[in-house]
Amino acid sequence: MTDPAAVERDAAEAASAFAHPAVAPDLTAAYGEHPDHVVDFYAPRGDTRGPVPLVVVLHGGAWRDPYDRQHITPFADFLARRGFAVANVEYRRGSSLPHQGAGGPVAGRWPETFDDVAAAMDALPGLVGTALPQADVRRVVVTGHSAGGHLALWAAARHVLPYGSPWRLPAPPMLRGVVALAPIADFAVAEELGVCGGASAQLLGGADHWDERLPSADPASLLPTGIATTVVHGRDDIVVPQAVAEAYVAAAAKAGEMVGLTLLDGVGHFPLIDPAADACAVVAEEISQLAW
Repeated sequence: MTDPAAVERDAAEAASAFAHPAVAPDLTAAYGEHPDHVVDFYAPRGDTRGPVPLVVVLHGGAWRDPYDRQHITPFADFLARRGFAVANVEYRRGSSLPHQGAGGPVAGRWPETFDDVAAAMDALPGLVGTALPQADVRRVVVTGHSAGGHLALWAAARHVLPYGSPWRLPAPPMLRGVVALAPIADFAVAEELGVCGGASAQLLGGADHWDERLPSADPASLLPTGIATTVVHGRDDIVVPQAVAEAYVAAAAKAGEMVGLTLLDGVGHFPLIDPAADACAVVAEEISQLAW
């Protein structure tokens, strides 16, 4: 049973993170025909000289429809104010209507959620040339929070997807690295812990598809990647517990790859994307270490 004090703290942290008004982008571009096939671009703020790194942001929300990219726009703006060019990616999420027997909106769509992230990542170099001429597409870091952290790890692992996968790349993507924030990074452990009400299994289409689809979707199954990767996680996170991150890091080590793990004391799930929280500055520093 979760400590009531922890629940109260988590609610306060969520309220702080969601209290910031949405920040309008400098430009929005489409990478496909669906209304969710869009990327918001934020130009680096201040006196920037020469090309700057591009940070690709993938939002969380358990891959569920009610949570779109708007809630993470203050974080995108925070990174732009730190001198980065930023691309905030939208993608299709689960239905806003519960399926039969479900207690709420269903997590993700198979295969559309993965179709969209792959298409957006493939389209970004071309879109950036027009939208953010200040961005250096040779210095790209992908970051994402919670379910978006999962998608960030997945986007960096497409070259190790099973042969025959429509999303597989013939070579590693041109990335400086990944900074995954409280990611749903190990589906088996996430399901054991009931993370986000069984969202991982829902994303794969339910228990009937778990074994078939897990190797194409689970970051812990897609190792090693050869891409520099850091996971940032709050020790007091009750939404995606620390054990999920530790399981992913252990899986990477078993595969012969070192993944950085930064654990923050006294921090829960939402301060990582809250510009008012000290944890957000830690995230920006982790991104800087990979990008510059």
